[in-house]
Amino acid sequence: MSHPTGAPDPGAAAGHWTLDPARSSVRFHSKTFWGILTVKGEFGSVSGEGDVLPDGTAHGTLTVLAASLDTGNAKRDTHLRSADFFDIEQHTALVFTARTVGAPVDGTVQVAGDLAVRGVTRPLTFPARVTAAGPQDVTLEAEVAIDRGDFGITWNQLGMLKDPSTIAVTAAFRHQG
Repeated sequence: MSHPTGAPDPGAAAGHWTLDPARSSVRFHSKTFWGILTVKGEFGSVSGEGDVLPDGTAHGTLTVLAASLDTGNAKRDTHLRSADFFDIEQHTALVFTARTVGAPVDGTVQVAGDLAVRGVTRPLTFPARVTAAGPQDVTLEAEVAIDRGDFGITWNQLGMLKDPSTIAVTAAFRHQG
């Protein structure tokens, strides 16, 4: 059943949902060389789960293994994994905890939660588009601008890096009941 807005009936999706890593991705891009070039990459290991309540709101977590980052340049990837950036020896994962995900309105949900990177947790609020929805599957897409310095990632030799970095998430969830 659908609402007049075309969004799924909030009560139809209540229950536990798990992320389908094969249909999900966490990508990023950042300006470098004083804004002239864009570095793009992806995290290859992402997991998550959440619960949708009868009123259509939800909460959950998305976990990304920091070591799984790939920019297509092994030397750069090693540097990004180092203490200058993600410090994967001390902080193995980036975790977003969604405290609230609003019920869909016109194909969009409002997400409010906390992002933890390198042991620093900051609040984060953003809209996400519902790009696919069915009784057993839902896919959300969002882009969020992040200031690296907010998470203690301050390495910036000669001012080469420009903030913000953009994180693009496609999160495909499967209903578990």
